[in-house]
Amino acid sequence: MTLEILTSDSLAPIHHGFFTRRGGASSGVYSGLNCGHGSTDQTEIVTINRNRVAEAMGVPATHLVGVHQIHSADVVTVTDPSADRPKADAMVTNIPGIALSVLSADCQPVLFADLQAGVIGAAHAGWRGALDGVLDATVDAMVGLGADRARITAVIGPCISQRAYEVGPEFFDDFTGQDHSFDRFFIQGDGDRMLFDLPGFGLSRLRSAGVGQAEWTRHCTYHDPDRFYSYRRATHAKEADYGRLISAITL
Repeated sequence: MTLEILTSDSLAPIHHGFFTRRGGASSGVYSGLNCGHGSTDQTEIVTINRNRVAEAMGVPATHLVGVHQIHSADVVTVTDPSADRPKADAMVTNIPGIALSVLSADCQPVLFADLQAGVIGAAHAGWRGALDGVLDATVDAMVGLGADRARITAVIGPCISQRAYEVGPEFFDDFTGQDHSFDRFFIQGDGDRMLFDLPGFGLSRLRSAGVGQAEWTRHCTYHDPDRFYSYRRATHAKEADYGRLISAITL
């Protein structure tokens, strides 16, 4: 099966893609394009999947760069694709031929580009990273490489949607404790449960950071098991593990 790659016209002609799970070599609960070495999938199979992604991105496998994601607001500037993977949740570069990639399975994969400046970025933004400022920090790092905020386009890829993201009162307090206006990203659920709008919050943070254009592809990872992995769906199904989706961008 060929790979399924979702793209955004807003990022064109920058080469990028939000890869679905279709077209991979993994089996079982990982069936498809599992690109996460952090899973307990077979290492060699994950490598095969990542090699397919690198080929689709037009770069050697060694130039498909990622970070050791830790739900932080940390951003690294990539100049050497052979360098060790640092602990961080976002990357920026202005060097052609390097494909920046992030993994996700409900969290937001966000791809950035300022075509005129030749600067790109990629961020993994779960609720904690988004709240702590990883999207803002990615924009700042791009500006540091010569990008202009008003020219930056940022696209949020497949992630969990509000109707599937039930949270408790402590979660709500984490957000409103930082800014009371963040209550607008929650709607009432059952009992003391609430439903959180992760991509809505991400778009708000991107716009507050001054990007010229921000959008979400409007794909929900939880509700489309044929195309996407979902940590929350796997947890609800009591599965032992889950696959990781990959999103990538290159100059």
